[in-house]
Amino acid sequence: MAAYEKLIQHISAVQADTRVFENAFQSVARMILGAGFEKVVVNGRTTYDFKIFRVGRKHTIGMFDEINSFVSYVKDAAEGGSSKEMAYVLVGEPGNGKTFFVEFLCSQYRGFLTTPRNRRYTFRYTGLSQLGHYGKIDVIDSQTYEDPMILAMNLFETNDENRRFLAEQGGFSEAQLDTLYQNYRPLGACSGYIWSEIRAFCDNDPERMFNHVEVIPVPMSESLGTITGKYPAKDKITSSSVDLLGEESIQRLLHISDTNNPYRFDLRRGALARVAGGGIHFSDEIFKNKKDLVQVYLGVIQNRAIEIDGYKWPIDSLIIATSNNSEFNRFLAEREEAPIVDRCRICYVSHNTNYRLQEGLTSYAIGSDTKTTLTNEDLHQDPNLNYAASVGVVLTRFPRSEKLTPIEIMKLSAGEIAGEKSIKALAEVIDTLGQEPDITKRFGQKGLGHRSLGRAVQLLVENSETNEGRCMVAYDIFKSLERVVLDYVVDTNDRAKYLEDLKIAKGLYRERIMTEMFNAYMDEPFAIRKDVMNYVNMIIGIDAENLGPDRMWKYKDPQSGELRALKIDERYVRSVEERIGLKTEEQRDSFRTSIRKIYGQKISVDPNYDFMDNLELVKAVTDVRLKSDIAGAGSLIGALANRTNEENQKLYDRMINTMLNKLGYCRTCAQKTIEYFCTQEDET
Repeated sequence: MAAYEKLIQHISAVQADTRVFENAFQSVARMILGAGFEKVVVNGRTTYDFKIFRVGRKHTIGMFDEINSFVSYVKDAAEGGSSKEMAYVLVGEPGNGKTFFVEFLCSQYRGFLTTPRNRRYTFRYTGLSQLGHYGKIDVIDSQTYEDPMILAMNLFETNDENRRFLAEQGGFSEAQLDTLYQNYRPLGACSGYIWSEIRAFCDNDPERMFNHVEVIPVPMSESLGTITGKYPAKDKITSSSVDLLGEESIQRLLHISDTNNPYRFDLRRGALARVAGGGIHFSDEIFKNKKDLVQVYLGVIQNRAIEIDGYKWPIDSLIIATSNNSEFNRFLAEREEAPIVDRCRICYVSHNTNYRLQEGLTSYAIGSDTKTTLTNEDLHQDPNLNYAASVGVVLTRFPRSEKLTPIEIMKLSAGEIAGEKSIKALAEVIDTLGQEPDITKRFGQKGLGHRSLGRAVQLLVENSETNEGRCMVAYDIFKSLERVVLDYVVDTNDRAKYLEDLKIAKGLYRERIMTEMFNAYMDEPFAIRKDVMNYVNMIIGIDAENLGPDRMWKYKDPQSGELRALKIDERYVRSVEERIGLKTEEQRDSFRTSIRKIYGQKISVDPNYDFMDNLELVKAVTDVRLKSDIAGAGSLIGALANRTNEENQKLYDRMINTMLNKLGYCRTCAQKTIEYFCTQEDET
């Protein structure tokens, strides 16, 4: 009687909504949308940022378009759209996060299913030895982890009887039954066959029939490949459809005397049956599989069933695959393979093009654990290393454009100010490139990927200078990236472009070092930021009515809300504008208006906005301050390079001290940075 209770208990739990009966798409959609989302602007377009992909120590970074596309695919399938007969395929360059994204989704899904309400259940048949022709087999599990509700919808031979039973015994209303039956599917070949034998054995007596059924939770172990399973492309000789579908089991045939019994097929030998109960099947590098395996996928994706020798086992799983650009193109070139691509929702995954977000990816590549030298001493990380590496790889991912320079594209992609150029210009460039039939020419589709960055970091760490100085110096990452380009990039044109991009990155690094040197000279971590904000506040207050003859202007600081007084120094304002290259009054007025406009837009949203992303302005302010404070940056370079007199030595020591104590440098990278500042390399 207990077993009968179990099935009824499960049915009652579904009716009371303490357990759910839904398909894989509905589960995944509920998981993603339940975690919430935010609106963000990416490359000039409003899009959605789903929170579930941004949790955990190592989560997905960027991929806004790809994630939005995936969510809409799952949502459409959950609502019964055409997507439910399709597989979702991520196509892109190696090392841009396709596999990581799918594995992250799978781990989140497993976590989601551990909560009691979301847990998946299946059923098993017991006491089969009583039936006579199962040998020593007494217990049989549903091979495709079918939900007990599927059994409940197939208890009797007619649909009317089943509905009547669920209404009377389960307490379901007509409306609830209609909802249930939207996910109706017949029992799999072996479950159906055994159930009809049990029905005959029990003379159609429900009481006795239910004694042969037990409800059990689906095992959640990642290593078993249940709920979420990965099928990697294997070599051509050993891989066969058996790996996906299963095969006839000799072991079972020794027990089963009835040759018609579909239970002689062992489906769990294949990867699909293990995820058939509302799971995610992940096929890595799907188009690397040999043709006959891809043909097997053709049937599985369209019909959502495992078919062997005419027997059918309906499955409920979300199928996600990945593929390399070159493999995918080779596959497309073979025209007879069109039907499989037709059943796939293709999503072209681009590299990350936002250098601010790239800093998170770069920190993944560098590693979170403290690195050590060969002699087991701590390896210091230059505070500019992440910036240098991020800018270096991101610049290689931008196609050349006549409308925008690489630096303008980089700044606009990160949502920053790029002089007069607007985000619209970037959106136009992306749209134009989006018309290219060759995928690799589209925006962000080509460039140094995450693995190349990882290799560059490895080369940097194994370098003898790094080990000797016990520090990963930022400037050295450029040498490592150049080495990676020369060793791993095959195409001559790509190689030339990437090396050119790394030169631009060095120029940006140089400008950052100028700022760092100024901060070190002023003995204050944010000295340059303060001066940039002074310039901004001066041009806002320059025309103020309450300016007295002493040129003092009082304003309310949006960050602290306090009243501040600022002396407006018109000479300083003019010097900064001359440095930017604004010669005439009109140019100056237009620049000031644009700065005021940015201030008005940004401060209302983010009171801590500091204009430090406006490289042009930061560089001008740095130059002016270095020139006015030390009678020219040249003389600071001179003073730091020539330390024969005492005063210069004192200045050098003071700057080194500031860098060590306030700016996060160690002795090696502080000295190397000053050394680099004193050379004329990479002057743009």
